Amino acid sequence: MELCNRDMSADIHSARETADRLGIPFHVFDMRQEFHRLVVQSFVDSYEAGITPNPCITCNSTIKFGLFVDRAREMGFSSIVTGHYARIEQDGHRFLIRKATDTYKDQSYFLYVLTQSQLSMARFPLGDMTKAEVRAIAEENGFTSAERRESQDICFVSGDDYASVIIENTGRNYEPGDFVTPEGKVLGRHKGIIHYTIGQRRGLGLAVPESVYVQALDIENNRVVVGPEEGVFSRELNATRVNWVACQCPTNTMRLKARVRYRQQEQWAQIEATGPDTAKVVFDEPQRAITPGQSVVFYDGDYLIGGGVILGEREEVRGYR
Repeated sequence: MELCNRDMSADIHSARETADRLGIPFHVFDMRQEFHRLVVQSFVDSYEAGITPNPCITCNSTIKFGLFVDRAREMGFSSIVTGHYARIEQDGHRFLIRKATDTYKDQSYFLYVLTQSQLSMARFPLGDMTKAEVRAIAEENGFTSAERRESQDICFVSGDDYASVIIENTGRNYEPGDFVTPEGKVLGRHKGIIHYTIGQRRGLGLAVPESVYVQALDIENNRVVVGPEEGVFSRELNATRVNWVACQCPTNTMRLKARVRYRQQEQWAQIEATGPDTAKVVFDEPQRAITPGQSVVFYDGDYLIGGGVILGEREEVRGYR
């Protein structure tokens, strides 16, 4: 399945070679246009609105387990198999997601968006294996993918140069503006608001006596609000697009662990469903850089309970829902 803007010829060749060795049919579905419309353009639109998105989660819901699942059904297949490090269990009529055995590689955080229909078709054979074990099997069978490098976080972004992707897709120049304190004091000039995200310290270029961190993005006034690090900590958030994987939308407050970014250690919190697809999360302890557009994901031990997209103060007004 061809997705990203980068040259996929080597990946396709490797996959075809593996399929030939296993004696299974091989097809290439060119979904670059759909990928650009559903994933890349959404990424660009979010950054322009001062929101920091997670395109890998969008890709899972719309492409890998969306259009690709639809194509598989059209071709008569009852399941799809992916290399995600996570586990699926069935409890009666409900499909559950568990963390992978290899906790460092675990990708359950990116899968909270999957519906029961999508999970019913998904197979994750790597969920009980470590990366080293997977590479060993590939080497034993002579697959060229055994030496394949680790994939980067966002496949259509080179390094961390998000701004170049945005400028390339919009053709716009993003005007400089003011760095200001929460009280409105001007500290200097920023190079365009798309270059910044909540919690950022490096690359600000400010000559100030103490370190400052991005606390908020004021899109309407083209200002980046900065201040001391304690200003990027908070205990509460509201989430939208909430998907409950392990249960129906709960009617009572749940005490679960949650994380607001992929590599964060989970933290205890109270989660209250405030609507069919919205929730309020209150952490026991303040969390660093809770960022609009990123995802908050809930866990009970190894089991993924659900998750949603973090809202900022004005996303409801912007129509982000």
